[in-house]
Amino acid sequence: MFKSKIHRATVTHADLHYVGSVTVDLDLLDAADILPGELVSIVDVTNGARLETYTIAGERGSGVMGINGPAAHLVHEGDTVILITYADMTTDEAKAYVPTVVHVDGSNKILELGTDPAEALTEGLMRPPFAIK
Repeated sequence: MFKSKIHRATVTHADLHYVGSVTVDLDLLDAADILPGELVSIVDVTNGARLETYTIAGERGSGVMGINGPAAHLVHEGDTVILITYADMTTDEAKAYVPTVVHVDGSNKILELGTDPAEALTEGLMRPPFAIK
C-alpha cells in the first residue's frame, strides 16, 4: 500500500563512486515518515527512470537529495524526482490509513504537507483524469 512520498524533489548531486542509496535531508525524511535505511522507489520525472534503493539520512535543513552509486547512471544532478514508500498492511488497515505527501520547492524545502497522492501543487500540473478527491 502507498505509505508516503516526497514529491518533485530536485537532485542535488549524483555520485557514481559510492556504494549505493539516496541521501535525503533528515527534515524531509521525518516529514514523509521515512526512516534511514528504508526501501524507497525513485521515479525520475525528468527522464522516466525508475529504481529502488534505500535511504541515508542527510544533514538536517541542507535540502540534500543525493543519488549514490550505480543509480547515478540513471538519475542526474538537477533532475526532478519523486521518492515513494510502501507498507504492508491488512485490508482494514489500508482502508483506514492516511498517507503522507511532502511537497517541496526547487531547493527541496517543504512547501506543504498533504495526504492526497493525486494532489498537484506545481504550476502546470493537474490531477490525473478521473481521480477522486
